[in-house]
Amino acid sequence: MTDTTSQQDDVAVDFNIVEPTAWSPATWFAVLSMAATSFALVSAEFLPAGLLTPMARDLGISEGTAGQVVTATASIGAVTALLSNVLIGRLNRKTVLVGLSALAIGSNILAALATDFWLLLLGRAGLGIALSGFWALSVAVVARLVGANATGRGMAVVTLGVSLATIAAPSVGALITDWLGWRTAMAMTAGLAALAMMLQVLSLPTLPASTGNSLADVFRLTGRRGVQLGMLAILLLMTGHFAGSVYVRPFLEKVTLLQTWPIAVALLGFGIASVIGNIAGGRVADLNIRMALAITAALMASAALALVLWGVHIGAAYGFVTLWGFAFGMAPVVLPTNLSRGAPDALEAAGSLMVVSFQVAISIGAVLGGYIVDHYGAVGPLTLTSALAASTVALALAQPRS
Repeated sequence: MTDTTSQQDDVAVDFNIVEPTAWSPATWFAVLSMAATSFALVSAEFLPAGLLTPMARDLGISEGTAGQVVTATASIGAVTALLSNVLIGRLNRKTVLVGLSALAIGSNILAALATDFWLLLLGRAGLGIALSGFWALSVAVVARLVGANATGRGMAVVTLGVSLATIAAPSVGALITDWLGWRTAMAMTAGLAALAMMLQVLSLPTLPASTGNSLADVFRLTGRRGVQLGMLAILLLMTGHFAGSVYVRPFLEKVTLLQTWPIAVALLGFGIASVIGNIAGGRVADLNIRMALAITAALMASAALALVLWGVHIGAAYGFVTLWGFAFGMAPVVLPTNLSRGAPDALEAAGSLMVVSFQVAISIGAVLGGYIVDHYGAVGPLTLTSALAASTVALALAQPRS
């Protein structure tokens, strides 16, 4: 097991080409507990997409108002990301992770029992804190568990929970809501968080803080070129993805002229491909991070542009939506790993900047995508996706080798 403190003397090591190392069963168990946590947290985050209508009806609010529970989660997460690693000080990181899971349990239970919109919003705000705190620590903890040279593979396992939750949460949540009600579906996410917390208690080693972080430490990192490029890569690629991916369904409806079931099959292909891309991203990131970033961005740029050019054909639409899913699966592994290489001696502070970058990119992408689709149609957002992803390729190739 490798502690972050031991990596501080290795800053000069070439992080671009490294050999993977073998993991012990204890390491696998610990990393899988992190994956279970990401699955539990992201399942709770995406669950409202499958139960907005009954939830709104039960609470006596509009669907648009109910949809703000997702916005609240993201907004609280963005603010908390900057402060989380400062507020935890020198607390043992295992204790912090277990505490964040406990917060997720309580927040999901509160949401399930909410009798009005404000209690529901309070529960979702608690989930936002748990989410941002977990992701801000994730890269640093994984690096301590598996070693810096295998961070990509470790993050691939952890973010596999994200891919699975993205596929399962909305659809399974909708089914459970139809059978047992939305409150039961929400309560089940508390059960997932409890299972994740139990796995953390059993598998994570003690993780004493190697250093405390201040807000000044976090902002000071933005002066490093590697961190600047890492943050810019997240902003470019994820803004492009979230500007376009939301409108893949309207594109398939209006350009490819598909009906509901064929669209569902295409989106399922996107989800399955993202799981495969997640695994591939971890392997490539540990071998050559610049190449991994360039490949991820190039695949997304090609897929979006190809949809614009040839998406009218059903076979092409299926193929390029699937390719986009593969690229998106690589991104949550490659982008954080790329940013962390700019600050191997300050992974926790870098994690805060990573979470903020993702949240800002999601917000900007949603605003740009909405504006463009209203003024230029369903093809417009995909064109922006391709352009921003292509810019990320250029950025990857411009990065220094070490």
